[in-house]
Amino acid sequence: MNIKRIRNFSIIAHVDHGKSTLADRLLVATGAVENRQMKEQFLDQMDIERERGITIKAQTVRLSYKHTDGEEYILNLIDTPGHVDFSYEVSRSLAACEGALLVVDASQGVQAQTVANVNLAHQNQLAIVPVLNKIDLPNADPDMVKEQIEHLLQMEADNAILASAKKDIGTQEILAAIVDLMPPPQADEDKSLKALLFDSWYDAYRGVVVLVRLYSGSIKAGDSLQMMHKGTICKVEEVGIFSPSLKSVDVLSAGEVGFVIAGFKTVSDTKIGDTLTHPGNPASQPLPGFKEVKPMVFSGLYPVDTTQYDFLRDALEKLNLNDSSFSFEPESSLALGFGFRCGFLGLLHMEIIRERLEREFNLNLITTSPTVVYKVITVDNTEEFVDNPSKLAKPDKIASLQEPFIKATILAPSEYVGAVIKLMMERRGIQKKLEYLDKAHVSIVYEMPFNEVVKNFYDRLKSVTRGYASFDYEHIEYRDSDLVKLDVLINGDVVDAFSSIVFRERAYFEGRDLTKRMRGIIPRQMFEVVIQASIGSRVISREVVKALRKNVLAKCYGGDITRKRKLLEKQKAGKKRMKNIGRVEIPQEAFMAFLNTEGD
Repeated sequence: MNIKRIRNFSIIAHVDHGKSTLADRLLVATGAVENRQMKEQFLDQMDIERERGITIKAQTVRLSYKHTDGEEYILNLIDTPGHVDFSYEVSRSLAACEGALLVVDASQGVQAQTVANVNLAHQNQLAIVPVLNKIDLPNADPDMVKEQIEHLLQMEADNAILASAKKDIGTQEILAAIVDLMPPPQADEDKSLKALLFDSWYDAYRGVVVLVRLYSGSIKAGDSLQMMHKGTICKVEEVGIFSPSLKSVDVLSAGEVGFVIAGFKTVSDTKIGDTLTHPGNPASQPLPGFKEVKPMVFSGLYPVDTTQYDFLRDALEKLNLNDSSFSFEPESSLALGFGFRCGFLGLLHMEIIRERLEREFNLNLITTSPTVVYKVITVDNTEEFVDNPSKLAKPDKIASLQEPFIKATILAPSEYVGAVIKLMMERRGIQKKLEYLDKAHVSIVYEMPFNEVVKNFYDRLKSVTRGYASFDYEHIEYRDSDLVKLDVLINGDVVDAFSSIVFRERAYFEGRDLTKRMRGIIPRQMFEVVIQASIGSRVISREVVKALRKNVLAKCYGGDITRKRKLLEKQKAGKKRMKNIGRVEIPQEAFMAFLNTEGD
């Protein structure tokens, strides 16, 4: 295939702006999928993707398109995730393209994720073609959306394509624009193989399937390949394309997108963003942009039924075959028993992993409160990263405690500006920019601690803006903060599942709310239960669950008062002894109720 007749492109959009539906229309229009085989969100393979209307795993498909000039073109569509949790994967997928379709809902306008995705596209120097989708809706306002694109995204929008993926309006114009407005791949002058690995997954029969974009050279079955960052050398068993089913080909050449199967056993053997080359004639330097993906949010996963621990471990190992971006290690809790400490890319990623574990492996799980990774500078000037409050060193060993900060972008109707600013002040946000996009919409940029986002922030933002605000963020740096470890003690014993790292000024209020909520959850015992919140050795809040009391005076119908007093003193001594030797049994339902209401 002539490299000048290849177009590699992606579709970028905010959640629910019609990205997957547009991909469906392109598949039908180019004949890649017959109408009788077609189903909604064709490229989304998982049930969760279809139900939620989001793309979690990148997919690629080769489309054959006959242009009005009579030439046959190959269009490689790379369908990427849209959520901020997967921004690195999106950036590598965009690096494999020369152009992108920017899909914007004509009724909702530009959203926070739209801005983030466009910035990623600009960083990769892509040709961007704006598409205004859902123009058939009665509340669509294309002129308003064009103004937003020009003002906020600094892009020309006069020639934006008006389309409705659902009604198949504008599909042919989009296909023509891909050929006319997006450049073909440029062949690298370096004759040695240079291929970008932009995604991978595990196939039970073939091993790991690797998606690649070739910049120079070629790959065919029998070739030896080397990963330039990881250093692994492997032998190619099969190469091919997606059309949209897997189809083997003899060779993949410069400019093409396809898959390589090379006998990898686990997805962790392949790092997204790595460069593939021939070990005998290696490329002079790897492709730019590679970095190790590190989990940003950590949470404990425990089986409700402790006998399911081994099943949970097997399920996590199987999921990890397909998704190496989450990590897990065994941990134990005095309160919850044996479980796993898991690291995720973000809150959505955490939600997806938990839902898949419960659905696909029929597990019933308790998830502890999510926490971020803190940086600890010790008194001997060493750095440690802590993802679990129970691992935090004692205060006298800590010189400073740092937490990750993010740059948050919020787009909302202007009538909710006051409510958004109030919420951000509560969450320790520092306002950096406030800009009115038009009379009805405003963009606000804040810098804020990431820990404030994982504590029920999305729900609060949607609540104060009646669901109209959109939110996007990017990590910037670690900063010193006045943080302390807040412990919960029950009858003097620390319950590690409830420990957290909090801002010192809010520690008292959080401790008070915590103990009050615990008092309502822990069932009454035969002895008094004391619930305390403490910072180090200092108790900042205390609540008491009163003991169940037997009426020992019921049998006394009269007689001297000393007899009654003797019975009461005997009962009091028994309660005291029971409290010293008794253990508070906290049912699993109490933990689930507590963790479900935390942050409300």
